[in-house]
Amino acid sequence: MTNAYLYKSTKRLLLLTLFTAFYTCVAFAQDGEALFNSNCKTCHSPFDKVVGPALKGVENRHSEEWLLKWIKNAPGMIKSGDPDAVKLYNDNGKMQMTVFTNLKDEEIKAIIKYIVDVKPPAASVAAKPTEEGGEEKSSNTWIYLLVAAFVLYLISGILRRTQHTLAQALRKKQGVPEPAAMTRWQGFVHWSRNNKKLLAIILITLFMFGSVKAWYGLMSIGVTQGYKPDQPIKYSHKLHAGDMKISCIYCHSGAERGKVAGVPSLNVCMNCHKFVKQGPTGDKTEIAKIYKALDYDPDKGTYGPNPKPIQWTRVHNLPDLAYFNHSQHFVVGKIECQTCHGPVQDSMTVAYQYSKLTMGWCIDCHRRTPVQMANNAYYNDYHKELLAKYGSDSLLTVERIGGTECARCHY
Repeated sequence: MTNAYLYKSTKRLLLLTLFTAFYTCVAFAQDGEALFNSNCKTCHSPFDKVVGPALKGVENRHSEEWLLKWIKNAPGMIKSGDPDAVKLYNDNGKMQMTVFTNLKDEEIKAIIKYIVDVKPPAASVAAKPTEEGGEEKSSNTWIYLLVAAFVLYLISGILRRTQHTLAQALRKKQGVPEPAAMTRWQGFVHWSRNNKKLLAIILITLFMFGSVKAWYGLMSIGVTQGYKPDQPIKYSHKLHAGDMKISCIYCHSGAERGKVAGVPSLNVCMNCHKFVKQGPTGDKTEIAKIYKALDYDPDKGTYGPNPKPIQWTRVHNLPDLAYFNHSQHFVVGKIECQTCHGPVQDSMTVAYQYSKLTMGWCIDCHRRTPVQMANNAYYNDYHKELLAKYGSDSLLTVERIGGTECARCHY
């Protein structure tokens, strides 16, 4: 083993490390969990029904070939009369699944594999809510990468030490004097001059990695997904919308009438809490806050002269430059509340921002979501015009009716 051989071995090891890091970055593009969270999580959960059915075991219910066709063009399969597609459509309240023509077969297969491998919430921290209202990541990929990098660093250090020792022995045997000692900086300059190609690869890799990180960092500015503020009353959506089966519209009646869904007044709360004076566990603390705000005496059933409004903290807040109308989506578009707000009835003891609510998130939804024209009087005449323009077999998404035009949301 010569000094030159050790030098080349070290060089190859560093190149292998860089290649591994690059391959890992590419592999993240095929990460089933990330793809599921960005494309499917809004309407589906592996274990619970959200808007669509629970997906665990889907690989046993349908073939992979069928799933690829269904995910890319569910409305087309329904129109073709495919019995499984029609059954799914009917079982899900005749709500068509959005199309995902943007997904490649390999990406869909990665999502299916994630669904197959994911563990139930009780056995995994993947679905455990964090303090910010998001979810803890179950993936240990970064830990493995750090361990691998540390091991490679140790191996590289051992090789350098071995190289140095053998070089010393060789110089002593050949009677060659020891080179002058160099500082760390001088050593780095000397190494750089003799490894220009490798240094260029390292710098380009770091530049690309830093650019990507900076880009995503800039894109996250103003995105408050997972925002979960403390509220003056610990109102549980899970208890009211889930356990008690109270309709979202009962409290947020503005969602079917206009732009803003609205926060219910305490008078709406009192429709029930005149009679319900304690929670399911017997606790009266939170209900007592309602009585105090209304200056209400629950024993006498009388109101006092000093009511004070509850100062709720707003959770969802679109910028003023964007226009959004709840009734257009809920009444006309027949979009379920959970599509944007998540499984409030299943897990939200305190409401938090479930979706990104970014422009890209809205546009992606408009490009995938079919227009709900069946039994929808709003589209009676427009439906005929669209079918004449695009053909009876075309998939009429929101984009086809101008859902991605700038002036629809910014005017």
